[in-house]
Order: sequence, then structure tokens, then C-alpha cells
Amino acid sequence: MDISNPTNYTQVYETHRRGVFATAFRILGNSAAADDVVQDVFMRVWRKPAAFDSKRGELGSYLRMMARSRALDVWREGQAAGRASDRLKVVVSVGGGEAVERPDELAEQADVTDTVVAALSHLPESQREAVVLAYWGGFTAEEVATRAAVPIGTAKSRIRLGLAKLRDEFGDGYLAAMAA
Repeated sequence: MDISNPTNYTQVYETHRRGVFATAFRILGNSAAADDVVQDVFMRVWRKPAAFDSKRGELGSYLRMMARSRALDVWREGQAAGRASDRLKVVVSVGGGEAVERPDELAEQADVTDTVVAALSHLPESQREAVVLAYWGGFTAEEVATRAAVPIGTAKSRIRLGLAKLRDEFGDGYLAAMAA
């Protein structure tokens, strides 16, 4: 079947959209996200119908494989974003669950937390994420680059620039105390 023909394309969509949706939904567990995957898959088929080779398998399997691949990409992106968000929350939270009994210690911790939040909020989002992942999360520049989907040089620059801005504002000794 020639899927580049609009009439055939409509038939292909009507025949296979439920299977594509079910594949995406099983991975994502969210109907809105699965609908987005269905749209992505059929837009790719519409734009590049020659990418499908009937000699390699049937069209339904090809579409479901594309849906699975795209749904996993979406799921991974969500996981990475959630982990980065969790790390930012850890950095700005007060303590590690230990009760502080002395009011002066509690006040000092709150002061440090407020200062860290304020300092990080002055950084651009990309630098803030890179600094948090590298400095407090213990990630290498390569791991930061992979998570942000940028070249390693860009990740290193973001870390370096973010730390430089924090040093300018607070000095080296203060950053060392915050990390400890």
C-alpha cells in the first residue's frame, strides 16, 4: 500500500491509530501523552512515507515500534526532568531530616537555605541546573551534558559560569561551607 497517497494515509491512520495509542499508553500511563505520541508517529509517517519498507515487515508493527520508541523517549525526558527538580528541592530544603534542637542552629540553617535559594535564583535556569547537578548532586560534567542533552563543553561552561557568579556574590569560603 502506498502510504504517501492521502486517501491511503487516512485508511492507515484509521486502521492503526488504536494500536499505536495502546503501545504508547502502556509505557506512559497517560492518555494525553499517548495522544501526543500518536500524533508524532503519524506526522513522521506523513512527512517521510518512504522510510517504511514493506520488505522488512508489516506496517502495523512498524508503527507500533515507532510508538514504543517515541513513548520511551518521552518517558525518559520526564524522568530526567523529575530527577533534576528533586535535586533542586534537596538543595533548598532545610537539613536532612535531623531535628535541630537549638534555636540558634535552626536560625542559621534557615539563613543559609534562604541565601542558597536567593543565590541560585539569580542564575539562569541552565546554569542553575548544571551547578546543582555537579556541585551538590555529585554528577560529572559528562553526566550533566547527557541529562541536559548538550555538548560536554557547554555543560562545563554552564557549571563554570554558574560557580563564578556564585563566587562573585559570596566568595569561595562561603561556597565550601554550603557544600559541606
